[in-house]
Amino acid sequence: MSKYYELSPSILSADFSCLGEQVQAIEKAGAGWVHIDVMDGQFVPPVSYGDVVVRCLRPGSGLFFDVHMMVTEPDRYIADYKAAGADMFTVHAEACTHLDRTLQAIRESGMKAGVALNPATPLSVLDYVLDKVDMILLMSVNPGYGGQKFIPSTLQKLQDLTAKLEAAGYADIAIEVDGGVNASTIDAVLDAGADVIVAGSAVFKGDIEKNVQELQAHISRKAK
Repeated sequence: MSKYYELSPSILSADFSCLGEQVQAIEKAGAGWVHIDVMDGQFVPPVSYGDVVVRCLRPGSGLFFDVHMMVTEPDRYIADYKAAGADMFTVHAEACTHLDRTLQAIRESGMKAGVALNPATPLSVLDYVLDKVDMILLMSVNPGYGGQKFIPSTLQKLQDLTAKLEAAGYADIAIEVDGGVNASTIDAVLDAGADVIVAGSAVFKGDIEKNVQELQAHISRKAK
């Protein structure tokens, strides 16, 4: 997967009474991805939604479906999300007993494989799976709830990850950052090495079109 810069609005902050319309709104505003947070009430306290939401949104959207599995034993859901129309299936390293096997299964399904790391999880957990990874998601808040403040130490972790991937010959692996990214923090995140920006409240609170275009402008400046 070659490097690219993308905004991936998180529907966790969307209005679920008109979810389809809001997903169409971010696409119309120029977003290419949509971030879909799946939470099971075990790996993180809240419960969000399942593959049925992906299945319902897929026919009306041309967006790249970036599914973030905040669940225990994510292997159980690979086939369901592939069938529902997911493009990227990102699992938490902390939730996988056999991470190598899980990533292999995701790729065999035909989806892109992502690995997410919580703020306190060291980068070393990636050392022996980089050949099976398309994207690495660094959590810049502790997972489970929207609207949290960005953890500043993520910037150093981002820089360290960028250097690690380059040194290992995997500079083409995309780096995604999720949590507390908004117009005030996005430039620092991009400068530290992020390629894909997840934004929830910063997109869906207020004028969706204006918010998407403002964040996209920051991303476009970095991509030049």
